[in-house]
Amino acid sequence: MSLNKDWNRFLLDESLDDRNIFTYLQGLQEIISNIKPKSITEERRLALARQHLKEARRSARRMQNELQVLEERLNILEESLNEGS
Repeated sequence: MSLNKDWNRFLLDESLDDRNIFTYLQGLQEIISNIKPKSITEERRLALARQHLKEARRSARRMQNELQVLEERLNILEESLNEGS
């Protein structure tokens, strides 16, 4: 599937099996990279958008790592509960 089709489905809120935050961030990155600024103000806004996207990607990675740690802890707790019963 093409990125445009995936992005249009996202905008229309159609369900995709494999969509996640990184898919959305990738789509935004491609949209931002295809915009051609016509003024200094637009160029500054695009630079700010790129910076925000970078921070969003960093935060998403951090949240994903925290989620994995929490899932591992939950599995350990569930295993110890099952062994204790």
